[in-house]
Amino acid sequence: MKKDYGRSILRRKIKMSKNDTVIRLRKKRPFMFITAVSALALIGVGAVIFAASKANNNPKSNLATFVVKQGPLRISVTESGTIKARDQVILKNEVEGVTSILYLRPEGTRVNKGDLLVELDGSQLLDAKIDQQIKVQNTEAAFIGARENLAVVENQAQSDRDIAKLNLTFAGQDLKQYKEGEYPNQLKEANGQIALADEEVTRAQEKYDWSTTLFEEKYISQTELKADELALKRKKLELEVAKNNLNLLQKFTYQRNLAQLESDVNQADMALERAIRKARADVVQAEADLKAKQSEYGRQTDKLEKNLEQIEKTKIYAPNDGLVIYATSARRGSWRRSTEPLDVGQGMREREELIYLPTGSAVNAEVDIHETSLKKVRVGLPAIITVDALPGKTFLGKVTHIAPLPDATSMWMNPDLKVYNTEINVDGNDSSLRTGMSCKAEIVIAQYPDATYVPVQAVLRVAGETTVYVVNGRKIEPRRVEIGFDNNRMVRIMSGLQEGEVVLLTPPLKSAAVERYAEKSAAENPLTEGVYRTIDDRLEKTVNRGQYTSQGPPTDVNGLHKTTDGRRGKSGTDRMDPGRRTKMGSNFKNMSPEQREKMRKKRQDGNR
Repeated sequence: MKKDYGRSILRRKIKMSKNDTVIRLRKKRPFMFITAVSALALIGVGAVIFAASKANNNPKSNLATFVVKQGPLRISVTESGTIKARDQVILKNEVEGVTSILYLRPEGTRVNKGDLLVELDGSQLLDAKIDQQIKVQNTEAAFIGARENLAVVENQAQSDRDIAKLNLTFAGQDLKQYKEGEYPNQLKEANGQIALADEEVTRAQEKYDWSTTLFEEKYISQTELKADELALKRKKLELEVAKNNLNLLQKFTYQRNLAQLESDVNQADMALERAIRKARADVVQAEADLKAKQSEYGRQTDKLEKNLEQIEKTKIYAPNDGLVIYATSARRGSWRRSTEPLDVGQGMREREELIYLPTGSAVNAEVDIHETSLKKVRVGLPAIITVDALPGKTFLGKVTHIAPLPDATSMWMNPDLKVYNTEINVDGNDSSLRTGMSCKAEIVIAQYPDATYVPVQAVLRVAGETTVYVVNGRKIEPRRVEIGFDNNRMVRIMSGLQEGEVVLLTPPLKSAAVERYAEKSAAENPLTEGVYRTIDDRLEKTVNRGQYTSQGPPTDVNGLHKTTDGRRGKSGTDRMDPGRRTKMGSNFKNMSPEQREKMRKKRQDGNR
């Protein structure tokens, strides 16, 4: 039993050892595969490097080059556009607001003068016409009433003025009558009464005296004497009353009546003035009311006439014979001008173009010139036009108009895109050219029968100079050239290159060349001392934002440098003498941007 148990344990150990060996072999197999692949890759890379080192000996073998050519060269600007009739009648929607199309003559139809082309919806205008006619009748009635009222007011005003004048005349006559007639008569009457009363008193006195004598001689009785005495007293009283009446007339009655009559004259005069002013005001008010009513009547009449004109404009007739071309078809096609084709039921705005009726066979090509080409293109330049619908045919033309301002539509859709609408008159009257055809116009700027040229990408600026890189054997060397116009593909070489020379199409861009260009650019645009100081002062105002000035690190409002521990101290330039400070400022101005940045970093590290 023990032997069998021992054998089984031995077999189990042998089996386990075999399994471990298999597992180890399986784990090592991927590493062996990766090692083999890496070895093959290294061999391939080495072969490629070896081949490249062989090829590097000849720049033409691994770099894009171009052989300088000499021959005919045409400098031009090519733009896409649309063919349009030169002489045409543009029919627009003249109905206010937005109206729908009820009838539309099919595009491409030949029409005669007077044929109906478009009919717009005028139902709202017909309803407005009835309302407007009622308003016109009401305003006409108000106008007539105001006109008659003015006549009545003018008549009444004249009557009031006449009555006031008559009252004033009567008041003046009453005053004159009293002063020259009534008062003198009253005065004479009062004086007469006094004279009569005085005479009566004299007679009564004489009679009384006689009666007294007769009474003493016993011829009359005492009663008769008393009666004569009483009569004397009565006459004396009447004389006193007459004198009092005269005094009352002179001192009171006359003054009162005179003042009253003079006041009546003044009141009548002021009443006349009031009557005149009131009459004038009433007439002016009536006239103003008449003018207002007349203006309102005229305004409503004009509205009615305008309404009738709008109704007439809902039907558009052909002003001459021609071919119907929809405005949407004649517009230049582009994503900026994508519009819905003209059709029945479509809403149209006022002044929107509907139909073009060409009156002749002469055509124009309308293109958009980009702002970068404006310095080249000018009126009068020749152009070569090709039409997509007429392959193989070319047409000559001439630039006749360049818009002074960029196209507003393109600017609205893309503010960074500025193009200028340009018209080109196409020579001849070819009947195959139709409005709406797409075309390309090549505007010829210049053409040279024998010019030296290279691709535009072979030329770049190095240190501000136009430079090309020429392949000279196994070397690549830069060469300055003088260039002329380009046509976005080829650029004319005025001097510096000869036919047959090889130039790089992908010139190298070196940082040293860029630095030299930056230094030359700074030298070509030097700053005056005043401008330099102004810029420096403005930079100093930004120190609170953590920016640097030309004099060093940020400072506070007192001119002291800010340190990392919050302490303040005078800057190094403040402790220098003026001559050294001026020399440092001059050296700083002459530094390149990279040198200035290094200096600032050095100062910043020193402050830390």
